[in-house]
Amino acid sequence: MTMTALIGSPTVKAQERSDGRRIAHLEILQDLREAEPIWRNLEVSQFSTPYQRFDLLSAWQRHVGTGEQLQPGIIVAFDAQRQPLLLLPLAIGTESGVRVARFMGGKHTTFNMALWQREFAASATRGDLDALVQGISALPARIDVLAFTQQPRRWRDQQNPMALLPNQPSANGCPLMILSPASSPSERISNSFRRRLKGKERKLQALPGYRYCVATTDTEIKRMCDAFFAIKPLRMAAQKLPNVFAEAGVEDFLRSACLTPLTGGGRVIEIHGLECDAEVIAIFAGVADGHRFSMMFNTYTMSESARYSPGLILMRDIIDHYAENGYTSLDLGIGSDDYKRLFCKSDEPIFDSYLPLTTRGRMAAIGMSSLARAKRLVKQTPALKRTAQMLRGMLHR
Repeated sequence: MTMTALIGSPTVKAQERSDGRRIAHLEILQDLREAEPIWRNLEVSQFSTPYQRFDLLSAWQRHVGTGEQLQPGIIVAFDAQRQPLLLLPLAIGTESGVRVARFMGGKHTTFNMALWQREFAASATRGDLDALVQGISALPARIDVLAFTQQPRRWRDQQNPMALLPNQPSANGCPLMILSPASSPSERISNSFRRRLKGKERKLQALPGYRYCVATTDTEIKRMCDAFFAIKPLRMAAQKLPNVFAEAGVEDFLRSACLTPLTGGGRVIEIHGLECDAEVIAIFAGVADGHRFSMMFNTYTMSESARYSPGLILMRDIIDHYAENGYTSLDLGIGSDDYKRLFCKSDEPIFDSYLPLTTRGRMAAIGMSSLARAKRLVKQTPALKRTAQMLRGMLHR
């Protein structure tokens, strides 16, 4: 079979021996259905974030990735007994003439990881990771650069093995709240802050049918999604920000993931809301795995009810909900908006790796790395950040 024929086939295999290391060979799968059994089995090992669930990323690829001309490149590493050691859920596309492989999910995943066999992840060495990268470079998929961004350094108290590869801090941070199941409500959120929120909430409680809701039925989920996609464009326009949720396929992707049930209960994306009989007042949605809730998207009403901080009230309810259900952490997504710091006092360390696989990819990786460092500098320098926000507002107008 020719190289060209291999590139077009659903499954491309490479026997890349690793000089005694545990990765014996790699396969690159271009058909999500073929990858699904391995993918779902590795999900059970639970050393990946909920952003790497098959149901979430397959919906993203179907509704968003395909429209962006991104081709699935799901790389599976096996040991000598053909047992899967890890799966990299990648999408491959062309950027300025360079073939780039990134994690699936695009702008909509806070954290990106491989799905790891837990024991292998706990003992993986730099040699194992070098063997993985070398093996990928030998695959006939013509990848020039691996652009692995927004990777957590640790997940559930275990190091992410990808941190053994060359890396740099991500441009944006991720505010994190540590939860202790034994903590009292006042330890999670101070009594003084709770009193302030309670005072604001009294105004909302006067509204007929006022309630906090975790959307569990299809009807509730559709109502929350309808409200989000009606309110969010107005809210983004008021902030002079581009509406990323209006991009092709994004609404279908999010609606599909919100409605898809998980085997153990719940939905791929969980939606929390404050509502009354007249309207949905605030919405927060994210992914949950029994340990961490991680926010994906949110908005709040354009009505007079916005005066009473419904987003903060809803955030309080969400924190209490997950703490009471034994969760140990909660994050509010990328970015250090002021409201996040009211709840999250620490940050989840995240990093990027730009790994060239070809001569052409080497210059592209340097450019990507430099641009990301510049963005980080702007984000961490108040004067530069204000200038960037002003320019963005002018361009949006």
